[in-house]
Amino acid sequence: MKVTAGSPATNEEGICMNIIVLAGGTSTERAVSIVSGTQVTKALRSIGHCAVLLDVFAGDGRIEEGLSDEELKERVFTEEYDLNSQVEYISSFNDMIEEMIAVRKRDRIPFFGPNVLRLCRIADVVFLALHGSNGEDGRIQAAFDLLNIPYTGSGYLGSALAMDKAIAKQMFWHNGVPTPKGIAAKAGDEILSPQCNGVGLPCVVKPSCGGSSVGVSIARTQEEYEAALAEGFRYEDVLIVEQYINGREFSVGVVDGKAYPVIEIAPLQGFYDYHNKYQAGSTVETCPADLPADLTVRMQQHAMDAYHALKLTGYGRIDIMMNEDNEMFCLEANTLPGMTPTSLLPQEAAALGMDFAMLCQKLVDVSLKQNI
Repeated sequence: MKVTAGSPATNEEGICMNIIVLAGGTSTERAVSIVSGTQVTKALRSIGHCAVLLDVFAGDGRIEEGLSDEELKERVFTEEYDLNSQVEYISSFNDMIEEMIAVRKRDRIPFFGPNVLRLCRIADVVFLALHGSNGEDGRIQAAFDLLNIPYTGSGYLGSALAMDKAIAKQMFWHNGVPTPKGIAAKAGDEILSPQCNGVGLPCVVKPSCGGSSVGVSIARTQEEYEAALAEGFRYEDVLIVEQYINGREFSVGVVDGKAYPVIEIAPLQGFYDYHNKYQAGSTVETCPADLPADLTVRMQQHAMDAYHALKLTGYGRIDIMMNEDNEMFCLEANTLPGMTPTSLLPQEAAALGMDFAMLCQKLVDVSLKQNI
């Protein structure tokens, strides 16, 4: 599919921008990131920007050497762009990622793929459509800060704090943000039973730095608890064992420090795991959520408190549970939430009358302000 830049809705100053949409990467959420990046690229081009999709890890080795910056801009940021071809190129690396990681570690080759840093440097801004480790954890953000590359989303500190759920929970406690009680369990350490660790059963076991609910389990018995630990340790060496909250699940986007409408998430079966997040028709999502006004306001305030407690900037999304007594518990923050037209944050924006392309523009605008 050829994607041509549309009429220039552009940025707040009315300028068409050259934008790198950075996706892919090495995390367990690589496939989801590619989908987010594809949709963002398409949306940004539809409103006049020359947006180009790029894999942060695989890069693009097809670009000839010796081009000046101006020649590279003319070569890459074109009005006509074959997005499907680029997605196919990026996806061709999917089965090679583990081998590529091993080779780069062995030979001390930098994380960034061919031409990534140069393309990001000559772009007007980088839209981060990355999810999970080496993308959402502050490392990319810190590198870009040192290289003076403007990007979307929170800075390195907020990204790092939010990514590590053990640290995020401590930040919530310290700042008075309600959150389920929980402990960190480390591989190789003696791990107490739920009856002795202060959390009890049922409990939730999840990787401390994972995303998209990969490796997450709900344990209701000792046997399920042991199986949940074994499953979680397949992904990381540190897990969170957390109090299970029986109730309704919600999410609240916070953009530029302001809460968006609350969205309720109700899986038809089980909990909001990887399958229910990305399998069409498996979850009922209601936005604005069917809540009394006072509960809506309280939940939005909790979301903003969590956002500030983790020192987030730009935008993010806070996941919240509410039990039968209307007690609310902030679970975690997503600093680079999913970005497809049916993702949660875009649905919240739509409730405000903002279509997907307008939201992408909004996220670019608020992020550029913080990068000035």
